[in-house]
Amino acid sequence: MNDQRSAAEPAVAAVAVPEAVSALDGAGSARPGGRRAALAPVALVVAGGLSVQFGSAVAALLMPRAGALGVVTLRLVVAAVVLLAVCRPKLRGHSRADWGTVVAFGIAMGAMNMLFYQALDRIPLGAAVTLEVLGPLALSVIASRRLINFVWAGLALGGVFLLGGGGFDRLDPLGAAFALGAGAMWATYIVFSARTGRRFPQADGLALAMVVAAVLSLPLGILESGAKLAVPSTLAMGAAVALMSSVLPYTLELMALRRLPAHTFAVLMSLEPAIAATAGFLILDQALTATDALAIALVIGASMGAVRSQVGAGRRTKANS
Repeated sequence: MNDQRSAAEPAVAAVAVPEAVSALDGAGSARPGGRRAALAPVALVVAGGLSVQFGSAVAALLMPRAGALGVVTLRLVVAAVVLLAVCRPKLRGHSRADWGTVVAFGIAMGAMNMLFYQALDRIPLGAAVTLEVLGPLALSVIASRRLINFVWAGLALGGVFLLGGGGFDRLDPLGAAFALGAGAMWATYIVFSARTGRRFPQADGLALAMVVAAVLSLPLGILESGAKLAVPSTLAMGAAVALMSSVLPYTLELMALRRLPAHTFAVLMSLEPAIAATAGFLILDQALTATDALAIALVIGASMGAVRSQVGAGRRTKANS
């Protein structure tokens, strides 16, 4: 969300935390160039979103073999190994507060993944991502405290009401609860990802937090799946999920942020529920009803509106200062 997505943190931070919008806009403003150069970072973001959601679809196919917690364990452990090998973070020279922040970040990351995959085991991928997105959206409303964002929140709640058929009777209630819990953890993840980024250079904090998340999930995955996790075909699919849902999108979106304004990045990330629904349809044969499509469209529209409202407010503040 997602999962839970390490690559999504700059975008969602831009939605939720006003300071992040300014910071990222300064570092990631688009440079003048041709049409192809302007579209290139957009393509990277879309490719990252496709990778994340199709990775989630592959994870859903893997769950009958390894269980939801087993899939989470495989994904986090492989992603932690890859990030440690690439980043080689320094372990010395950090304060107790630094380690406390990165541990909290890792716990939020692990909980977000475990809750999301429990939801994915019970409800369609598009519905799970739509409900999960409410976490960052709620954080955006709380952070901005602007009246217009409460309108966007109401629009999103209308979408959720439609998605649940008026009371989640059509969706598995426990699955919906897990997705909402994953959204709450995603909001927590955003807060601690920003703090970790200020305390650790480059992606060192992310790599260390991924280790914490992997260690947190490992006993639960072993308890649920045991020796099934060591089956070569299961390991291979788990590695594919890790690469598609964590490593590849993080790399693509990090490249995109160097050439793309943060608010544009955040608007593109708001399309995640639609990408998830497409992946669910193509890989998992999870068809959408017209009501489902309208519900997802309302949540996407609310997310885009919240981003644009916050960016507009930031620009007015700069103009008046």
